[in-house]
Amino acid sequence: MAKASARQPRVHDEPAFVLHRHDWSESSLILEVFSRHHGRVALVAKGVKRPTSQFRAVLLPLQPLRLGWGGDAEVRTLKSAAWQGGQLMPQGDALLAGYYLNELVLKLLARDDPHPVLFDHYSLAVAALAQGMAQAVVLRAFELLLLRAAGFLPALDQEGGTLAPLRPGGGYRLWPEQGLHALTGGHPAACDGAFWAALEAGLQSAQPFLALCQVVQGDRTGALRRQLRDVLHYHSGVRVFQTRQLLADVQRLAG
Repeated sequence: MAKASARQPRVHDEPAFVLHRHDWSESSLILEVFSRHHGRVALVAKGVKRPTSQFRAVLLPLQPLRLGWGGDAEVRTLKSAAWQGGQLMPQGDALLAGYYLNELVLKLLARDDPHPVLFDHYSLAVAALAQGMAQAVVLRAFELLLLRAAGFLPALDQEGGTLAPLRPGGGYRLWPEQGLHALTGGHPAACDGAFWAALEAGLQSAQPFLALCQVVQGDRTGALRRQLRDVLHYHSGVRVFQTRQLLADVQRLAG
């Protein structure tokens, strides 16, 4: 007879963010959360929709929380939740940009796969959006960090096929499976070799989120944005990120 699986220990006071929530019953919710030490976790929050629930005003996206849960099933049971404090909710377009970060994490990270360093980068990205940092800068920096953490971003200081160092002044394009390849004739889809090398140096730095925020400001033509979009679509299996499309529609209407 097969031996019963070991009981999962209860989790206490775990740093986490709510990525998504949807109805489970008239009074309960299913939460997808991103936790620092346990990765993506699905939780059922029983009775949280009742007016008397102590969790009702706490379980909001883009807010730093401390959660506790237990159970052995794929969907665990929420036991405790507290707002960690110290951070405002992003507003307006920044709120939609934050929801886009959440959609990226949901689409590209598997459940129960811890990424504590990426969690810290996510926390910095959400705080930067709330503080009014340029959304394009925050999103590009986090996209790069997420792709690298998920194993989908090759070295950005060498060609994918030959592993030769990049030439400053040469144009290179990033492909989902092949890495960087040279393009000739000043192709508008390419980014300069020195720019790619600076991105790799940022990824390897002691404070990669802040370093990348500095470097990605050089993407004035949007070439990096378009190439990362292709890589994200390829590895997530989706053609359009819903939150990104909504953000673009809102900005177009406002503009």
